[in-house]
Amino acid sequence: MQSRSTPRLLAFSAVAILAGLLSTSPAVAADSHRHDNHAAVLQLDHGARWQTDAALRTGMEAIRDALARAIPQVHAGRFDSAQYRALAEGVEGQVGYIVQNCKLKPEADEVLHAIIARLGQGVEVIGGHAAGTEPEQGVVHLAQTLDDYAAHFDHPGWKGLETGH
Repeated sequence: MQSRSTPRLLAFSAVAILAGLLSTSPAVAADSHRHDNHAAVLQLDHGARWQTDAALRTGMEAIRDALARAIPQVHAGRFDSAQYRALAEGVEGQVGYIVQNCKLKPEADEVLHAIIARLGQGVEVIGGHAAGTEPEQGVVHLAQTLDDYAAHFDHPGWKGLETGH
């Protein structure tokens, strides 16, 4: 029996794998992009933030809102394993939405892959799949990733998170 989150998990996993492949090594990236010796890294568009589209803004706002609701309870120690699972599934779902609907120019898309890979790392920690880490560290990682997103993408009206860190 397939759970309702399986398609989202598959989409998220595929994106995470692709992002990992794109960031494998400078030598591999140099072979595939002769003028660029790295891939899936955070960089600006000639000193400016990358343009966003409605799908990217919608997905990232949903992730931000979910984290904003979770952070006070996480800091208070009142976030249980079911809530962490729900948060991870919610982030995965929004990443799937972004991947399916976001249409950026290739250079911006490459930078977005770095953000998506970092979101995946945070979800892995929240889900207890990263040895030696606590779920709270995944929440902090996700919040830091949203800061990276805001620093590299022009998202009108973006509101940062108050994390207490």
